Amino acid sequence: MVLGNLWGGGQGSYEACQQLAGSKEKLDEQINAALKDGSLDGGMGFQSLVGTLMVIETIETRIIDGKTFIAKEYDTEFYGELTDEQQDHLEWSLDSQ
Repeated sequence: MVLGNLWGGGQGSYEACQQLAGSKEKLDEQINAALKDGSLDGGMGFQSLVGTLMVIETIETRIIDGKTFIAKEYDTEFYGELTDEQQDHLEWSLDSQ
């Protein structure tokens, strides 16, 4: 979920665009760049973006004795300069989906 400044005033949230990367460091770079240039908002068209709450899926694949095993872990992380109230709003928005 991304939090942005609305053109008519106030703030709102919208689903963020999915980001894919081969490492956490690269993912952090991509998210911060998309937050800065406004492309993370998934087409909502905010005047500017404030921050985001991202659900990060980490996938690890192992092949053992010819069989493929996949493990997935999920974490959430905030990006941007967000107040506690803004973080609460993004968590609520994510839970409401």
